[in-house]
Amino acid sequence: MSRIGRMPIAIPAGVTVDIAENNKVTVKGPKGTLERVLPSEMEIKKDGEQVVVTRPNDLKKMKSLHGLTRTLINNMVVGVTEGYEKKLEVNGVGYRASKQGKKLTLNLGYSHPVEMTDPEGIETVLDGQNIIIVKGIDKEKVGQFAAEIRDKRRPEPYKGKGIKYADEVIRRKVGKTGKK
Repeated sequence: MSRIGRMPIAIPAGVTVDIAENNKVTVKGPKGTLERVLPSEMEIKKDGEQVVVTRPNDLKKMKSLHGLTRTLINNMVVGVTEGYEKKLEVNGVGYRASKQGKKLTLNLGYSHPVEMTDPEGIETVLDGQNIIIVKGIDKEKVGQFAAEIRDKRRPEPYKGKGIKYADEVIRRKVGKTGKK
């Protein structure tokens, strides 16, 4: 039995969960509304102040969908109550980030500044000139946008320049030494 899939999801106060046909789950909370169509094979039931996910049989596919479905619903509940955020650090001489309205401008050593616009439901906040915080209620979108920002200049192993996640550790390499 899926250990994660079996666990009921507690619905905190101020959050409503609606389950429509075809397993369309809508979660409303203080920070906003999220909806998602989940695998139709899973049975999603609201049981008082809890949501319970059950699977029809023990096929490999059903087992893997069981834990996934439960986690997706839980991520939606956490998103509308607390929200998600990812921290990125810009490292390097002359590398900096600036923000005007919804436009994030990154100077990353290219001949031109890189401009990115915040997607809907996602907000970027600058902490100083080299820390970018990506916030939102949808875990998937927050992670995706943070990854897109990081892709503009990935950290390199020799000097450690580039954009990295705050909790990421860059494996450093020793540069080549000159001949004697």
